[in-house]
Amino acid sequence: MADTSFDIIIIGSGPGGYVTAIRAAQLGFKTAIVEKSYLGGICLNWGCIPTKALLRSAEIFHYMQHAKNYGLYAEKVGYDTKAVVQRSRAVSKQLNDGVGFLMKKNKVAVIWGEAVVDAPGKITVKKSAVEAPKGTLGEGAYQAKHIIVATGARPRVLPGLEPDKKLVWTYFEAMVPERIPKSLLVVGSGAIGIEFASFFHTMGSDVTVVEVLPQILPVEDAEIAGHARKRFEKQGIKIITGAKVAKLEKKADSVVASIDDGKGKLQTVEFERVISAVGVVGNIENLGLEKLGVKTDRGTIVIDGHCRTNVPGIYAIGDVAGPPMLAHKAEHEGVICVEAIKGLNPHPMDKLLIPGCTYCNPQIASVGLTEAKAKEGGREIRVGRFPFIGNGKAIALGEDQGLVKVIFDKKTGQLLGAHMIGAEVTELIQGYVVAMNLETTEEELMHTVFPHPTLSEMMKEAVLDAYGRVLNI
Repeated sequence: MADTSFDIIIIGSGPGGYVTAIRAAQLGFKTAIVEKSYLGGICLNWGCIPTKALLRSAEIFHYMQHAKNYGLYAEKVGYDTKAVVQRSRAVSKQLNDGVGFLMKKNKVAVIWGEAVVDAPGKITVKKSAVEAPKGTLGEGAYQAKHIIVATGARPRVLPGLEPDKKLVWTYFEAMVPERIPKSLLVVGSGAIGIEFASFFHTMGSDVTVVEVLPQILPVEDAEIAGHARKRFEKQGIKIITGAKVAKLEKKADSVVASIDDGKGKLQTVEFERVISAVGVVGNIENLGLEKLGVKTDRGTIVIDGHCRTNVPGIYAIGDVAGPPMLAHKAEHEGVICVEAIKGLNPHPMDKLLIPGCTYCNPQIASVGLTEAKAKEGGREIRVGRFPFIGNGKAIALGEDQGLVKVIFDKKTGQLLGAHMIGAEVTELIQGYVVAMNLETTEEELMHTVFPHPTLSEMMKEAVLDAYGRVLNI
């Protein structure tokens, strides 16, 4: 007889779920994880990782096309769409297999199927439509004192923009195109929309982005978003803000979009394909949460700082527990959750300290308050900026367009936020994240020695600029 009783059962094996399972096992809990489709969840299989593999292919293709800028030459530069997609899928498979290995290594039981929470401490697992991997437990009743919901999110569907998997895509179809469309409409300019716009444009599509808000990348600092828009438009991406797609008319192998520009003008434009990237919504349905009275808000589960719901013994982490819907937020919430269960009194999640990264060309990264939010909060601030054109490493890389921006509290010297656009900023932002976690002041950053020549020097120069001491511009 298979063991059906555990200390902790986690529903969902995405980055939040599997990391939570590992930390729970490390803390001595008898742990199981329930999955119905693929270990690693959306992020490893259909999100963060495979998109970065696609974007890497696009990046290399871009550099090959501009080899002469580096004193090199590359003839007959092209690509094989099928091979690009296959590489992306192979990267996902490698990580998917890796999650399976980590579960075995940490003695986490994997239950294959669809879970329903019958009551606090009890779940029923039904058979999944996806064949169970070897070594997993199957359908049946299971018990655990603590049940953690980590079921993630799915693409939001708007009326009139319903995906059909052929002409109108979500990120699922956009990741495995049979060919690169000649023309593409991307609806939504958040991280997902902009990353796909960047990828398909680099691979040769004529891309148009429509955003209902007045600013692309709505969660980013307005100055950084403005810089990004100029760069995208210079590349040839068309951007329409303050607009919405009123209607899609599907033809045999194209879509005619009626775009309302928000000023009373309606234009119709034909595209080969459309990507709907209008956000995601939490997977809260069919889990039995409603009958148990678990509180939800706008499609996500309401939790406290230690990921507890209003029903004792039931917890939620990651996308299903609300924004920001980021893999690293899910992972950290999971660790907080099980450490709180263990009685270790972890710090509650501070969402202002969660970095955000967009892997388009140019890259965008940020943490903390934007300039507008800092001012809205009534703070007196100092703002520092440093452009990539003033950095030797950036010039040597041929990547001299970009900006690093920092925001400090004028009275205390507290670093309130940092915002970047340019080459490799998704790798640089963590320096500021660590600084903010340590409650670092401007003085400590100024006294820190940054290596030369590196892009990271711009991080110090931006701080110096906020205090009238910038050196290299």
